[in-house]
Amino acid sequence: MGAGAEPWNHTAKPGDKYVRRCAVLGSPIAHSLSPVLHRAAYAELGLPWRYDAFEVGEVGLAAFLDGLDPTWRGLSLTMPLKRAVIPLCDEVTEPARLVGAVNTVLLAGGRRTGTNTDVPGLIEALRERGVATVREVLLVGVGATASSALAASAAMNASRVWALARDPARAQDLHRLAAELGVDLRVVAWGDAAVDLPARLDLAVSTVPDAAAAPVADGIAQRAEVVFDVLYDPWPTRLAEAAALAGRVVVGGLDLLVHQAALQVEQMTGKTPVPVAAMRTAGERALRARAG
Repeated sequence: MGAGAEPWNHTAKPGDKYVRRCAVLGSPIAHSLSPVLHRAAYAELGLPWRYDAFEVGEVGLAAFLDGLDPTWRGLSLTMPLKRAVIPLCDEVTEPARLVGAVNTVLLAGGRRTGTNTDVPGLIEALRERGVATVREVLLVGVGATASSALAASAAMNASRVWALARDPARAQDLHRLAAELGVDLRVVAWGDAAVDLPARLDLAVSTVPDAAAAPVADGIAQRAEVVFDVLYDPWPTRLAEAAALAGRVVVGGLDLLVHQAALQVEQMTGKTPVPVAAMRTAGERALRARAG
């Protein structure tokens, strides 16, 4: 169990001051900012709720879920659990089914409902920066986060999406999703980026590590009007720096994290409006503390 993660004492005890409980699960989990964001929301909303982080892998997930008592209202899920939890849910919403990933489990009436706030979180993070529609989009990477970005792009009226892949053969899930969404997807090998990508893009979304994106950062920054890097630590990434120097609109991983968490808070607690500004301030403070 990493530092910051709770042991598996996830049932209520007599005299517990918390009337409801939620948590984030994953492995590794110590780095997660979710407790900071959700706790900030609870404080602003005046809710006597508890939110923890638990180190849980695929093998232990079913046992953890079976051990939850009626005080629990929701779970946030990170890697490697977003796909593993699907068969353990009683119901999976359409957005989660579409991208094949559940990042939120809602608990009520003895039922588990799996949903996905990454897709609407991406959309809300872009809308906050004044981006409501896109047409030409580049995805850097072809993994699970790229699938969420593809679904978000389709919801924002994208007509053509390019995906930059080290191994184009790994883009099968992305091709399946694009066909279901009716989006023209074109997968480009990493080495062909300079010649095969269009000169202008409305949006580029990077879903790969900082070092992986660095060799193509300048080229992407010259092409894309808006650059969204889903990383948040360390920040800024080399791609974000290149985009800022090119005068582009830059959206970061903390923006995504805050908006997807705000949607989770709303769904788990039923409270609106969710204090997004307070959540972002808490996240920024935590990242500054990490950086020393």
